[in-house]
Formats: sequence, C-alpha cells, structure tokens
Amino acid sequence: MRKEAIAEGTAIQADAVLDAQGLYYRDLNERLYHLVEQGARSIVLKHIAGQRYIGTNLQAPVRLTIEGVPGNDLGAFMDGPEIYVMNDAQDGCGNTMNSGTIVIYGSAGDILGHSMRGGSIFVRGNVGYRVGIHMKEYGEMRPVIVIGGTAQHFLGEYMAGGVLIVLGSHLGPNQMHPSRYIGTGMHGGIIYIRGPFDERFLGKEVGLAPVQGEDLLLLERYVAQFAGYFGLDAASLLQGPFTKLYPRTKRPYGRLYAY
Repeated sequence: MRKEAIAEGTAIQADAVLDAQGLYYRDLNERLYHLVEQGARSIVLKHIAGQRYIGTNLQAPVRLTIEGVPGNDLGAFMDGPEIYVMNDAQDGCGNTMNSGTIVIYGSAGDILGHSMRGGSIFVRGNVGYRVGIHMKEYGEMRPVIVIGGTAQHFLGEYMAGGVLIVLGSHLGPNQMHPSRYIGTGMHGGIIYIRGPFDERFLGKEVGLAPVQGEDLLLLERYVAQFAGYFGLDAASLLQGPFTKLYPRTKRPYGRLYAY
C-alpha cells in the first residue's frame, strides 16, 4: 500500500511507512534493510527517537524520510541513498559516507561528515564541534557540506579534501561566527565562510583568499541546491562577503616526523 508523507509542505509518495515507536535501534535497522531488500525505494520512518545507525551501509537508491530525531552515525558508510531528516540530528551524521545525500531541516551535532569521502550533506540550522574532520576526496569523489547557520570549534580539522560552506544565515548584523581553531591541521579541500569571523583563532595552517571565478561558480551551485531543499532564496544567501580558506601546505606536520 502506498502512503503519503508530508515533508516541508510537499506530499511524498512512499512505498512503505516504518513506525519506530519503542523499537530498539537494531530491530529498526533490520526492518529497514528488509524493506529495501523487498524493493522499497521510498520509506517514511515515523516516531524516531534517538535510534542509531539509521541508513548505515545502505547501498541502494532509496529515499528515507525521517520524522523525529535520529541518533548517532546516521548514514554512516552510506553509498547512494537520500536521507531527509525533518527535525534535528545527533552526532556523526555521514560518518565515512561514500555517496548519497543527507538533508537535515533542523540542526546537527558534532563530527558531522567525519572522514566523509563523497556525497553531500545540507543542514538548515547550526552544527556542533569538529564538523568535517578528516574529510577527504579521491578522483571524482568530492564530498560537500553546506551549513545554513554556524559551526562550533575545530571546523574542518585535519581536512584533506572536499568543500565546506558555512552561510551564517542566522547571525545578526553585529555577530561573528563562533567557531575557533578553524582548519587546524588542514592539508586539503576548501572552506567558504559567509560573514565575519575572528581571524586570530584560525588554524595556523590556513590561508585566506577572496572568492572569485571558479569559487563563485562553486558557491552558486551548492547554495542553489541548499536553497532548493529548504525553500529559501539563493540570491540573498549568495550576498557576501564570503571568505575562502585554503591549506597553506599539504604536509602541515611534516617536520615533526622528519629525521
């Protein structure tokens, strides 16, 4: 039987609805994988309340719509699915994910995108600490995280590849981004920050540059996707100023290990 779920005012035709009320996370995930094995390609998960590992290691073109707040490691090792969280999410979303999309309509916790290798994560609200830590890219795989609000400390720590965009859309006219130690240990990838931040607290491995040319095209592409998911105006979000943060070297700690 086909069901309908409402996501941001849009009716979604679902192949299955899975009620997670009172389900232990292992039982929930077993039922979810069983539905996918049976051929379900659009599943609504209702009454989610902190269950962990939802969508972990899923390798099918399935769309999950989550009503409630999922627990840690949502979409870890994920390869292909789309996950839409209609509320907040906890820590470790997209941990080591390879491909696919995670869209979070609220805020998210710490270590979002830990060791992320591909795919995209879009968060409408704020995020916690150490977001994008150990992000990396290989060949055509280039992970992307777009944050609508602000991030806490150690954004992009040990970042080795990919793109981080922080829009700061919730900041007031005299407010600065709260994140300190941005890009500590960064040796690859790019971070774009919209609005003011305290440059005294950047990682010493980070350089600053104005956005231009290819940077503007990249921002237009991913900010347009972000705005499309959340029904926002991309043009207003693209009004800067943006600052580009890049790694000064690919071996920031090379001297520590040289003889």
